[in-house]
Order: sequence, then structure tokens, then C-alpha cells
Amino acid sequence: MLSKEEVLRIFVDSGALLTGHFILTSGRHSDHYMQCAQVLKYPHYTEKLAMHLADKFRNDDIEIVIGPALGGIILSYELGRQLKVPAMFTEREDGKMVLRRGFKVFRNQRVLVVEDVITTGGSVREVMQLVETYGAKVVGIGVLVDRSNGNIQFGTKQHQVLSMEIKSWEVTECPICKEGKLPPIKPGSRKIFRLG
Repeated sequence: MLSKEEVLRIFVDSGALLTGHFILTSGRHSDHYMQCAQVLKYPHYTEKLAMHLADKFRNDDIEIVIGPALGGIILSYELGRQLKVPAMFTEREDGKMVLRRGFKVFRNQRVLVVEDVITTGGSVREVMQLVETYGAKVVGIGVLVDRSNGNIQFGTKQHQVLSMEIKSWEVTECPICKEGKLPPIKPGSRKIFRLG
């Protein structure tokens, strides 16, 4: 098992956890930004983080791992590899979460749903509903980063590698804007400062 300090070091060293002054997709501002794709691009980090999650579900008779595209694709593959079960992903088609590419889920299959980051839990809930329409059973939720700091619950066994609250503010309430020293950026558009 990884300690919280080891997990944070992996996210910082990979460039996934950043500090600065960010404009989030919602338009709100934050002093931190989490981009899990940065940690998932390193197979050795992905393996360690997925092993941490897989260990939580080894005794749950998981038969299939499913994650939403894009964030859940790499994670579902690695968890499927470690649990020695098939892995697949869902996609959006006309705004609706679906299984494509010949992927199938069968009645009574025991499913682990995985995601890289949850903020509101919307994508995970959509995957859960999809799985349940096939008559399969979601027996667990595995997440790399829970940005709700444990406030989002899915009504089934749930584990995350890292749980944290990333604060954000409306533009008019942003303390960094009020200081006027560091202009806000959209991640990836300019220089970003790493934690640590």
C-alpha cells in the first residue's frame, strides 16, 4: 500500500498536481490543478497507483472493469490486467454513455467502474446506470483522485488513491486575483509551477 505522502509525490513528480493560478473549465479560479493524464503517461506510476486500487477489490470477485473514455481507459486497462479480468470503456454517442466496439456486459456480471478523477461523479453515475441496464451489478468504484474530498458517494464499495479538496472561487472572489501578482491561466497555455 502507498502512503498519502508517496501518492502525492507521484502526482507532483509526474506533473499531474500543479500549483499556480488556474481558470477551470467551469470558469472558476483555483490555486491547484489536477491533470491525471500526466501521471497516466508513465506506466510505472500507473502500475503502482492501480495496484493500490486493485488491492482494495481483490476479494470482490470482479469479472469486468469499465471506465468512461477518456479518463478511465488507461486505468480500466491496468486494473483489468492486475485483477486478471477483461477491461473495456464506455463512450458518448449523441450525448449518451454507451458501449461500442463490440463491448458487452452480461446479466449478473460483477463490474468494477473506474475513473481517473471525480468532481461531481456524473460520468461514474452514467457508467453505473449503463451497466445496470444490462442487468450487471456494480460492486465497486475505483478512483485515482476524489476531488470532492469524500463528499461524493455512489452507494456501493468505493475506494480512491487520493482524496483531496481542490478549492475554487468565482472570479470576483478569487484571492489570487485580488493580490494581482499572478495572472490566471488555462492549464497548458503558459508556464505552470509545480508543487514541491
